[in-house]
Amino acid sequence: MDRHGSIHFRYFRGEVMDGVLLLHKPAGMTSHDCVMRVRKLFQTKKVGHTGTLDPDVCGVLPICIGKATKIVELLTSEKKTYEGEVTLGIATTTEDASGDVVSIKSVERPIARHEIERVLDKLTGEIEQIPPMYSAVKVNGKKLYEYARAGIDVERPKRNVYIYELQLLDNRQVFVGERISFRFRVTCSKGTYVRTLAVQIGEQLGYPAHMSHLVRTASGSFTLDRCVTFADIEQHIENGTAHTLLLPIERALAHLPTYVLSDEEEKKVKNGSVLPALPSMPARLLMINRQGEALAIYMPHPTKQSYMKPLKIL
Repeated sequence: MDRHGSIHFRYFRGEVMDGVLLLHKPAGMTSHDCVMRVRKLFQTKKVGHTGTLDPDVCGVLPICIGKATKIVELLTSEKKTYEGEVTLGIATTTEDASGDVVSIKSVERPIARHEIERVLDKLTGEIEQIPPMYSAVKVNGKKLYEYARAGIDVERPKRNVYIYELQLLDNRQVFVGERISFRFRVTCSKGTYVRTLAVQIGEQLGYPAHMSHLVRTASGSFTLDRCVTFADIEQHIENGTAHTLLLPIERALAHLPTYVLSDEEEKKVKNGSVLPALPSMPARLLMINRQGEALAIYMPHPTKQSYMKPLKIL
């Protein structure tokens, strides 16, 4: 970095950067803010994130750069894991700590651990949620938060989401106080609003509630301990080693079954050809060449049972 605070981009002259950056998103930035900053740092317009995190939330935010933007949808659909905190006794407009208080009710009785665990069990599996008014869900072409800021209340579409695991992280046997807070870990499907889940936990216990803290600890197979900060990225750019931060597409999709193509099959895949299906064809199959480069993702053919077709050409 020079005396004016500008970063010297030693590595990027004439280079094409492709891959997945595992960013430790800081609190105070939107996911879009992070994308814009990565665009500037890596000097490319082809950047996309794989699942929005609210401004107050920090944690794992995989960001696809270059050719890897083709797999944004695949990574976004992966399950996510969070560690959060529910506070009973106060509800807010945004369902988290940043909103205005809309309801207060003192917790007048001790709450036993088994009561909370019973509620968490009840909210595990497929559940129904109503997205918060302060969210990016669209109704009649407009985002809900736009209606909320204008003071307009609209009917919100219900959605079904899946909670794979919901675990209490607090060791107390009895919870007491006018305001009770406890930590939890949740692994959930795409589209789950964890702040809404915090409100649902409160409703089941008989109190207004909000999510008072949240960190995303995993997105698919990507975990927080593998993520880098913006400070890390800037240091690597200064050192000319920014390329080492990017996971190649084939590594980012390592959770998919893989098929190594022959030279003849490689030519067909590059042309987007339909191929004979494998004996036990998975829903998604990553096609790589002999050099280990990811070329395409194939899926079962919808009408020809013994064939597979490309879902994405990479």
